[in-house]
Amino acid sequence: MLRIGELLVQKGVVSPDQVRIALTEQRHNRDHLGKILVRLGFATEAVILDVLGGALGQQKADLTKVVVEAEAIRLIPKDLARRFHTLPLTFDGAHKRLTLAMADTFNVVALDQIASAIDPDIEIVPLMAGEADIEKAIDQFYGFELSVDGILQEIETGEIDYDSLELDPQGYSQPVVRLVNALLADAVKRGASDIHFEPEDGFLRFRYRIDGVLRQIRSLHKNHWSALAVRLKVMSGMDISETRAPQDGRITLSLSGRQIDFRVSTIPTIHGENIVLRVLDRQKGIVPIDELGLDPDILHLLQLMVARPEGLMLVCGPTGSGKTTTLYSLLNHLNTESVNIMTLEDPVEYPLGMIRQTSLNEAVRLDFASGVRSMLRQDPDIILVGEIRDEETAAMAFRAAMTGHQVFSTLHANSALGAIPRLSDMGVRPELMVGNLIGILSQRLVRRLRPGCAEASQPSAIERRILGLAPGDPSTVRRVAAAWRHTEHQGYQGRAAIMELLRFDRELDDLIARRGSARELLEAARARGFVSLAEVAIRRVLEGLTSLDEVARVVDLTDRVV
Repeated sequence: MLRIGELLVQKGVVSPDQVRIALTEQRHNRDHLGKILVRLGFATEAVILDVLGGALGQQKADLTKVVVEAEAIRLIPKDLARRFHTLPLTFDGAHKRLTLAMADTFNVVALDQIASAIDPDIEIVPLMAGEADIEKAIDQFYGFELSVDGILQEIETGEIDYDSLELDPQGYSQPVVRLVNALLADAVKRGASDIHFEPEDGFLRFRYRIDGVLRQIRSLHKNHWSALAVRLKVMSGMDISETRAPQDGRITLSLSGRQIDFRVSTIPTIHGENIVLRVLDRQKGIVPIDELGLDPDILHLLQLMVARPEGLMLVCGPTGSGKTTTLYSLLNHLNTESVNIMTLEDPVEYPLGMIRQTSLNEAVRLDFASGVRSMLRQDPDIILVGEIRDEETAAMAFRAAMTGHQVFSTLHANSALGAIPRLSDMGVRPELMVGNLIGILSQRLVRRLRPGCAEASQPSAIERRILGLAPGDPSTVRRVAAAWRHTEHQGYQGRAAIMELLRFDRELDDLIARRGSARELLEAARARGFVSLAEVAIRRVLEGLTSLDEVARVVDLTDRVV
């Protein structure tokens, strides 16, 4: 019988070299080969399970679709389920058959331990499932180990040992340590992108940014803020004695069976240090290009544009509009063994296989401009510059585009057409832009209406003007029902990107060279099928994806009223 490494090579999942690297790593930590291949980024857990399941004739459990029975959950204690990475799925009382999802269905020790914990007459039927999926499902069906309410009550009635917060960063004896871990786990569970710790005059406010909107989660007496701040600084490697200057750090934790990174930032305020954590979930960081939610014609145009061998592609939008996610999707689409992709970021948020990623470093004077200059000596085909902030960085990005490289970057501008005067304001000459701009993509993120929380209604007169509906048009719009507006999710669930894509050709280049007005550029772009961000947003409203109120929150619709 073939070994797992030989089997995966035979199926084309990994290469022989990758198996040898994983085997070398296995000698040091004695872990399963499949788990090591996943950790090294050589294969995904789902692909390995599919191959093994087919070869061994074992059935695979899809935990995203399976219905877990409460009776099965009651049979196995949570600590046993977590220790052996197993999840009880169903229990057939008539035939005394218990179905389990297991990360390792050949773990005889685990099966014996589980069998001894239940009725010996019960037959155990193991199914294959991914370890990360099982860990996430255990949290979902058994509940989180860390109770925020209980810990808060403990903090309010107890005293804090500050020394333990610094000297025992991995300890769990102190309630403050457990509270920080519970809040981070809770934020990840709720899908938050940012966690805000905000001291006020007499209390501390906790807020999560979920689907782009801040929501207050908890509040705590201000007396405990110094202990929480110390704990967060210890975890992120900051100087706990420095409270008057801004600091940056990073935390890496394993939550719900996967690795989560937190980018931490502190800044002094009149009420104390304000701390914000950006949640970097690697599972959500890379979205396939065809899952960005683009219209088919815009997706096709974007794929044609990124296939161009040289030039500069810009992504515009405010902070939190998904620019980094879009850029990583484009890089992942282009990432093959035949090209050398290099990035310069501040900082690197999501590690990508086969891509050389570099973070800015002020200590050695590595900024965007000098970094691009150095990367050009590394024989790159594709370069990503995290952000164009000044004239020098812009000039280096255009220079790289002029010398046969494909360059991607972000720019803070309100629209695709607004990026051109923004570049001019930085000092980029029009003749430098001509022929070197592939295109400009501007985007925003809007919340999706949650199924069952929306109701259809007739639009008002002003809404009809915004939507472009004729007076007699019977069309309705969907909006959040009154009963759901003040719930936790506020009637929305998840977000979708809305994008406008401006492709450059000879006529647009000529207009830029002649310093054409914004109106001339817009008319020329519309003649080539350009659809503005507002028009794309209105389409999403009429399709029922989101509400007009939500679109107006992120897109300027005032031009459609007058």
